Amino acid sequence: MALKSKRFSGIFWSITAPPKRSRAALITRFNANANIQRGNTLPARRTIKHMKIIIAIDSFKGSLSATEAADAVARGIQRVAANTIIRKNPLGDGGEGTVDALAAAIPASQIFQANVHGPLGSPVDARFAVLGPDGRVAAIEMAAASGITLIRPSERNPLRTSTYGVGELIRAALSRPGVTELVVGLGGSATNDGGSGALQALGVEFTDRNGEKIGHPITGGDVQEIAGFDSPGGVFENLVSLTLACDVTNPLCGTLGASAVFGPQKGATSELVTRLDGDLARFASILDRLCKARGGRHGGPIADIPGAGAAGGLSAGLLAFFPGAVLRPGIDIVLDTVGFDGLLDDADLVITGEGKLDSQTLGGKAIDGVLRRAAARSVPAIAFAGAVEASSAAALAPRGLRAAYGLMEIASSVEDAMSHAGELLEELVAQRIGPFLKSA
Repeated sequence: MALKSKRFSGIFWSITAPPKRSRAALITRFNANANIQRGNTLPARRTIKHMKIIIAIDSFKGSLSATEAADAVARGIQRVAANTIIRKNPLGDGGEGTVDALAAAIPASQIFQANVHGPLGSPVDARFAVLGPDGRVAAIEMAAASGITLIRPSERNPLRTSTYGVGELIRAALSRPGVTELVVGLGGSATNDGGSGALQALGVEFTDRNGEKIGHPITGGDVQEIAGFDSPGGVFENLVSLTLACDVTNPLCGTLGASAVFGPQKGATSELVTRLDGDLARFASILDRLCKARGGRHGGPIADIPGAGAAGGLSAGLLAFFPGAVLRPGIDIVLDTVGFDGLLDDADLVITGEGKLDSQTLGGKAIDGVLRRAAARSVPAIAFAGAVEASSAAALAPRGLRAAYGLMEIASSVEDAMSHAGELLEELVAQRIGPFLKSA
């Protein structure tokens, strides 16, 4: 299928099926057109005078970390532009890369490791950070303990996965001397247990219909067995602030809930989605009772709070367990921490991106957050992603997106795009950035 280009409302993007040519042939063709030789430093095609480009990019899940993606974009720019000032800002929006982005932005931060239960119960080493020299704030990612990248695609099954390891990771972070504030990133989950596993690890004693304590780590398939609780869990007297870094606004249940929207990517069939949604709806009433038992109130059912459905309902569980917890867009937490607004003051172009630009991007993920900030300062922005959904790219045009490009424009297959993402991203940037550069 030939490359098709569309332009609506001032935005350009490319739509393409995987080309029939091999990746090597495509890249050779592009290099010949641009007179660029891979691996060599050649005179730039254009001399760019004092242009400042901000790279603010998230990870390409399963392919590139945010740091690796930022490096690939920078290499692509350097191949075609001389005298350009590049500022790299690897980002996270609550998922994979959030801890690294926060730790890199705050001097004297330290990275620690805890051995916890993984999503399927086997042990995993999960990283967390204590931020800054005073050590008051710790940051964790639920994806480090119960993330979808920790299991093979063939193993994805929300009936079998658990957030138990997330509760263990929270305990490990709060055990560090001096920690009184906690940031929990909620993106990238493999789970749909409403946070029941995490709450269990934090000391909540759930009971079944017979009044018996559920002793094993609770999975998504066990949620239907939960009828109540004997103990509302431990008290963490040192914790004065809990911020849930959330990249979605979905409620816990319903057509926009955790199971319906995110269940299929975690291995749920349509029939299973119906069951999971019903299980979480019943569990929601237990969470409301738990919240009350722990002295909290949210002004309405926890299930209805925007963002309660994040991470398969882990958000709802933590809102119940820590009644003072607050939800914030993860991308805003990171952008504030890195001082992104200040970087935009004299910027000429922003390059953002993530693994896939689709309808979920519109709900507060990294690209959306970066565009909002750039547009507020009239800085043009373009995006690179593994794949670009045309309708979603068009929807981002009013928010300041000038162009969006996907790796599938030059990859020979999805597998090629995943396994050679860094090389392809560098190539795509070198080929597409020209119209946005200012010549001296």
